[in-house]
Order: sequence, then structure tokens, then C-alpha cells
Amino acid sequence: MLPFLPLLPLAQTPPPPPKPAPQEIVRPQPVMPLPGQLDKVPMFNSNSPEWVKSEGILLSTFPPNGKKVPAAHLNFPFQGRFDLFAHHFSHTPKDLQTLYLGVILHNPGTKPVKVEVLQAASQLMQNAPYIKLPTYVENPSGDVYSGHGDRAVNDVMRGKRQADFPAQLVIPPGQSRLLMNHPIPVRDLEKPINGRSTLMRLQSNGKVYAASLAMYAKKNADGSERKPTQAEWQTLLDTGTLAGPRDKAPSPPGQTSGQFIYSRVAGVSEGSAWKGQLVDKPNAQNLTIPQPGNAISYPISSLKLGTLGTSQVQTAKMLVRYPDTAYEAHGNYGVEYNLSVPLINSTKQPQTVTLTLETPLKEDKLAKGGLRFQQPPHFPIFRGTVRLRYNDDQGKPLTRYVHLWHQTGQVIEPLLTLKMPPASRRQVQVDLIYPPDATPPQVLTVRTLENTSANVSDKSLVELMRVLYGIRFVL
Repeated sequence: MLPFLPLLPLAQTPPPPPKPAPQEIVRPQPVMPLPGQLDKVPMFNSNSPEWVKSEGILLSTFPPNGKKVPAAHLNFPFQGRFDLFAHHFSHTPKDLQTLYLGVILHNPGTKPVKVEVLQAASQLMQNAPYIKLPTYVENPSGDVYSGHGDRAVNDVMRGKRQADFPAQLVIPPGQSRLLMNHPIPVRDLEKPINGRSTLMRLQSNGKVYAASLAMYAKKNADGSERKPTQAEWQTLLDTGTLAGPRDKAPSPPGQTSGQFIYSRVAGVSEGSAWKGQLVDKPNAQNLTIPQPGNAISYPISSLKLGTLGTSQVQTAKMLVRYPDTAYEAHGNYGVEYNLSVPLINSTKQPQTVTLTLETPLKEDKLAKGGLRFQQPPHFPIFRGTVRLRYNDDQGKPLTRYVHLWHQTGQVIEPLLTLKMPPASRRQVQVDLIYPPDATPPQVLTVRTLENTSANVSDKSLVELMRVLYGIRFVL
């Protein structure tokens, strides 16, 4: 007979302690409108529906005449310089079919039209997965990226044209030609989700119409897949309706309360590049560096309800659009920012100046008198490469490509640090193509560090931020 054993309570794992609420960080400083403006180059902007589950027309600027669904065609011809941006996903299609993206161009005139492909890149998500990276990684060869949109715009900024795009396309009078016929495969992936992001810079010597379309692969007699033919794309263009499912319809532009829905873009937006010189005032030649311990910031890709106190909306306007898609090209995806920063140290002391591209918490007004950050930061918010051109502290000209991966409200180290002797000037050029794998707005911040000999390595984080950045914490 077994001896009596007392019953002992089962060990229970205590629940994990609740995560502490993020600590808000307020950095009192001015935020000024970004000098410059968008150019007038039209952009074929195909981003709705972002997740494609039924084939059809993504965006057509063809005339509606003779089309089965006239409302699917926006009747907008391109001529001269124009850009093409397309960003779409396929998610668990029936029988794991491959979705194809096609782009077709049409010459309505009586003479041949030549379309030059100046730069072009199209990347699959499977070849550029969303991975976590350090805040900064030097990216001289362009092989650092997190996301297919990040990778595609990085290629174009470097002037690349992928080998599967022709240098030029000659379209006979009254005829059409395929510019793109690319797959989004999912069959052999661990998760049947994939995407394709495309950016092209084009030049046409005559009028052309453009359309992007989505079609599932066709089947050969043996059951294998094949890509659609030009005739099949043309039939879809002539007889098809808009691809689905449709994204959420946008909020009216005048809405000021409740949830504001930006929606996705499908139409022609106006603007390929924003060129600006950061100077003290219009027609000035230099930007006077802030006083030691102070900073000044300029928004990048500011948008409605996210102007950071500047009231400046940089978003490209829509020239034509579908009624259930965005009223503006929120985010300026594919737009290149070319920013010249002619710094001058007008003091009699040497100064250390930093430049940082960062993402404060989004707000329209600076409710607490400055930019707001948080510790710890939240989800990834900016994934893209920035090009810096400047002379280093020894006067040697440098061009650097730096990949950024940072999170909402993250306090990050400077992107660039310069030592400026008294009465000296330093020219910095900052370039980036706003990547689809980012959420606006960001700011470009110029800061002059305090002249302090304190050994900040032994200070707490709060004290370090106070010394270097003039930050106050809100508990």
C-alpha cells in the first residue's frame, strides 16, 4: 500500500508583466515648410486595389470610346516626360495561380511614336522581403533593402534600367505595344503572398495612352502556366471592368472630424520630383546653422492632417482619378526629393552640425510646442535609401548611399555629422525617392550640438538626450 502523499498545488506560471506605456519625448524646436515645389511631370500612378484578387483593369488612361466599361478609362494622353508607378500584391489566389501585371501603351496618331525607357525597375517581394535592419547601413552597391518598393526606387535613383525592359519602344500609328508583362508568383512560397513594385521614367516624342492590367496566367494544354499574350491583354482592356476588390473609398477632402481615410491611388498625379534649397528665406544663398543646442526641421512628404505645424501639404494633386480612389497622391510614392543644404557657420566658434532624416509622431499641429517622439518606438515606418553628397571634414568630395530602417517616433543618431570652422560654409545635397515601403511624414533636421566637454557616455539616456538634443520627456 502506497503511503499517503499530500496534494500539492500545481505550479502556475505568472502572467507576463504588462508592457509599460511608451514614454513620450517632446523636442521643442521650429518646423518650417520645405522650400521648393513639385515639378509638373505627370505620373501614371497605379496603386489601387493594392491587394488584387479579381483580374481586370487597374488603371487606364485610354479614351472610353469603344470600350465595354467606359467608366474604367480616364482619357488622359501622355507626351514628353512622364513616370509610371505600379505597386500591387497577390494573396492566396485560387489554385495558387500566378497573377500577371501588364502595361500596354497605345499610339493614337498617324506617325510612329518612340517611347524611351530612361530608367526602370520592377521588384518582387519574394526577392526583397520585409526584414528588420539596423537604423543605418551604408549601401554603396544597392544590395541593402527591406521591401520590394524600397528596392525598386533605390535602383531608379541610381539610374538603372533592368535588362527585361527595352531601351525604347517604337509604336506604329494606331497600334499598341506591351511595355510590361511580369508575374507575381505565389505557388512555391511558404506563404502564398507576393507583390510587385515598379517605377519607370519615360520620354515620348508623341501622344500615348497607357493602361495597367491584372490577369491570371493562362493554361497550356499540359496544364502548365503561360503568360498572357498581347492580344489577351488587349481584350481585357477593351471588355474588362476594374480589378477588385476595391479599396476603401476616401473621405471627402473637407472632412475635419472622425476617421479620415486617405485611400489608395489610381489615376494620374502631377509631379515626379521636388527640388528645393534649404535657405534662411526666399532668395537667400545660405542656411544659417541654428544656435548651439538648437535645431530646425523641414517636413518630407507632408500630407493632409500631417503637416507638423507647417500647414504645407506636399502631396501631388490628381489630374484624373477613379471616383472611389484617393483625391491626392498621399505619400508621394515614387517622387524624388532633391534638397540642397548650403550651410553657413556665421559664429566665431567652431561648431558641430548634424543632419538627420527622422519620423516624429504624426500630427497636424504641434500640440506640445515641438516634435514628438516615443521610447520605445513603434512599428517600422521608413525603409529606404538616401544619397548624400558633400565634402568631408578634410575637403574630400564624398557620395554616400545610406539605407535607413526606423520606426515611428524613434530617436535616432544623426545621418551626417559635420565640423564647421568659424565663418565657414558647407554644401550638402540630400536626395531620395520616397519609397512605397514608408509612411509619411518625415522631417530633415539640421542641428548644432552644444559645446560641451561633459562625458555623456556615463549619463542616463534622458540626460544624454537633454545634453545633445535639448529634449524634454513627458511622463
